[in-house]
Amino acid sequence: MEVSIGSGENQFSMSRGSFKYKQKISGKRKLTLQNQEKTEEGYLLTYVDPKGSGAKEQVHQFAVTQQGSQIRLAYVGEEKPGVNRYWLTFVTNPKEHIYGCGETYSELDLKGQNVRIWVAEHQNTGRISKKIIKEKLLGKHPDKKLSFDKYESYYAQPTFVSSDKYYVHCDINAYSEFDFTDAGKITLYFQEPPVIITDSGQDFAEVSRKLTGLLGRQKALPDWLYDGVILGIQEGTDVVDAKIKKAKEAGVPVVGVWCQDWSGCRRTGFGYQVMWNWEWDQELYPGLDKKIAEWKEEGVRFLGYINPFIAIEKDLYAYASEHGYCVQDREGKDYLVTITTFPAAMVDFTNPEAYEWYKGLIKENMIGLGMGGWMADFGEYLPIDAVLYSGEDPAIIHNQWPAIWAKMNQEAVAECGKEGQVFFFTRAGHTGTIAHSHMMWTGDQHVDWSIDDGLPAVIPATLSLAMSGYGIAHSDVGGYTTIMHMRRSKELLLRWEEMNVFSPLFRTHEGNQPVNNVQFDDDEELLAQLAKCGRMHVALKDYLKGLVAEEISDGTPVMRPLFYHYDEAEAYTEKTEYLLGRDLLVAPVYEEGAKSRTIYLPSDGWVNIFDGKEYAGGHMIVEAPIGKPPVFVRKDSKDYEALMQVAQA
Repeated sequence: MEVSIGSGENQFSMSRGSFKYKQKISGKRKLTLQNQEKTEEGYLLTYVDPKGSGAKEQVHQFAVTQQGSQIRLAYVGEEKPGVNRYWLTFVTNPKEHIYGCGETYSELDLKGQNVRIWVAEHQNTGRISKKIIKEKLLGKHPDKKLSFDKYESYYAQPTFVSSDKYYVHCDINAYSEFDFTDAGKITLYFQEPPVIITDSGQDFAEVSRKLTGLLGRQKALPDWLYDGVILGIQEGTDVVDAKIKKAKEAGVPVVGVWCQDWSGCRRTGFGYQVMWNWEWDQELYPGLDKKIAEWKEEGVRFLGYINPFIAIEKDLYAYASEHGYCVQDREGKDYLVTITTFPAAMVDFTNPEAYEWYKGLIKENMIGLGMGGWMADFGEYLPIDAVLYSGEDPAIIHNQWPAIWAKMNQEAVAECGKEGQVFFFTRAGHTGTIAHSHMMWTGDQHVDWSIDDGLPAVIPATLSLAMSGYGIAHSDVGGYTTIMHMRRSKELLLRWEEMNVFSPLFRTHEGNQPVNNVQFDDDEELLAQLAKCGRMHVALKDYLKGLVAEEISDGTPVMRPLFYHYDEAEAYTEKTEYLLGRDLLVAPVYEEGAKSRTIYLPSDGWVNIFDGKEYAGGHMIVEAPIGKPPVFVRKDSKDYEALMQVAQA
């Protein structure tokens, strides 16, 4: 292990959750390994810095301990004067592939990349604006992607897994970078004394089991959510009721309605947005309490929305501000953060009273209203120049914020005695999120075919989460972000529906500009496909429940990369296909206008669920008309007659 140290200063600037980051590093120098001493627990590595401050050489020590097959390397003692930067470099297999680090959208294999571990808004306004302008001037190029260093991620976690079947997790919270650009080396860069934990397994299932044994595993999901489609619907009780009836009459198995505007709406230049005042808006949703009970009797649960911000125009903010519950700026005022087009206040979760008050809103105003679940949005926006109640450095707490947010939501569910009945899904994450969350969704994809932000991005995002230890995830059917000419087409919605059948949760979204997007009930063809997709999802219920149970007990992800079960060169770099459990392979159609797609099948026997044709492994072109994406069941797997009957109907 090669060790370097130095000192540095950070310069962060945040705009709408996106961070510009610069740093000034001085005095970086390589340490010399002086001694390797055997101890009762393992080894003590002593490095010296001949240029350290003081009359003597500065000493830096690392304790290496082992418990079973798990190895832990930890910096010993406090930070030394003038040192707040650490670089640890390890020699590795030049041919290995690297996965994880939270959620990555444009790449699955991170070999050759330098990855920032810093939670942020993935969809920053600057990047979107440039995309819109380029498309206007040069046309659409959905297969073109930005350089990797231009991306940020909602979910950043200091964890990676190697194709050589080992994991590395770093027990740190400050900004860090994982450098995989050198084929034969990995350099981990920290801004706090590092703690590194690693373990290995005979196969990826064992690696996942050990990793999630360290990080925690997700919580049980309600049985009802597998029974059909959760429809994203907005704009009031009557609208929701009418659309439920319309969908059911078309044969759609409706298991829930997700009404993000339950607390009111805010119409902005960005679109139709939620009023962040976490109380039932009785004007927009008259009689909602009674309708929730009525819908539940009909097998339809009601889901809502919440995030860590509060609207400054409403009474909840007045109460929070009066009681000192908001994150402060350096002048002692409530720190107002701009989100899209409006400012909002952020509740300070380091204040125990504020934490309990906000959790009470979830318990009383959401679970108490009868909700079966909700989207627990955001978590990435804690400003670095904020002042927290606890006095802690926000640069250290920033990455922890989404995990604290998930913990609050989970506590609300548990304290109401609703575990296994009520669930929530989160967008942001870091170490700790896995242990407290039920499910991720992959964030605000564009309503297009772009490889880095649209439908195709869902696949590597889900698989990178899986290899980071987070194994239950889904996406908004149809995407979300709608701006100018970027509007959801009928084809895109149909293709997204047929993909999300093969995920743990089937949930639609209207997008931020519903009137500019094709919706699930715009014509009879759309309703007919949604009905069929819903029936296929129901046919997968027992299989999905088994996969989720496996994830909860052993950490094995529901949606898996091909290499998880197939040790083949192509499998290690394939990012447009995935395995749903052990027995189903899904190759979504992700190009506009495509009626077929080129696929890769690992060496095995495969049966197309839509036509019953059998295939061996290899590359091939498969016909894929709308409604019949390339989906295969392993020939040697258990009976899938029910799924195939629905698929071929």
